[in-house]
Amino acid sequence: MNIFASEKKLINKCLKGVPSAQKAFYDMFARKMYGICLRFARVEGEADDIMQEGFVKVFTKLDTFRHEGSLEGWVRRIIVNTAISYIKKNSDYKVEVDLNNIGETEIVEDEAISNLSKEELIKMIQLLPERKRMVFNLYVYEGYCHKEIAEMLDITESTSKAQLSKAKQILKEKLEKIRVKSYETVYE
Repeated sequence: MNIFASEKKLINKCLKGVPSAQKAFYDMFARKMYGICLRFARVEGEADDIMQEGFVKVFTKLDTFRHEGSLEGWVRRIIVNTAISYIKKNSDYKVEVDLNNIGETEIVEDEAISNLSKEELIKMIQLLPERKRMVFNLYVYEGYCHKEIAEMLDITESTSKAQLSKAKQILKEKLEKIRVKSYETVYE
């Protein structure tokens, strides 16, 4: 049986309310989707809330999946939209525009930085201010263009670019501090 047929079978069982199928469906995507939730959230508790709310929506809307694209992409889109809604609803989400800092900033890479664990990098991203974190995640990890981000967050494209630039600058400064500390440790 090919993946598409087994996926369709699993969805049908989920729609019929078969608990083992729902668990299998959840397990199929939980790890990747939780990673997305962690990048958008500031703390693990928020990520847990986003994940739960997102999967409730996934199961509620499962009958609308048309098998025209990737199931994972469909689930991802719901989780990302849930994360955006959650952050807007549960914070004082405001957008500020700074047109002076729209230029692209490259993040420094060296041995000290490449030794960062995935968890350390996620924690750094979680510490970004909300609006910058949202734009950074949507652009860098989710692959949306500035026009799409602007529509999703109800901001202008230039604001999206400015927020991304500032997020990269903040991360660059944090990474530079790690590099300096690593250098000082080696040469002390």
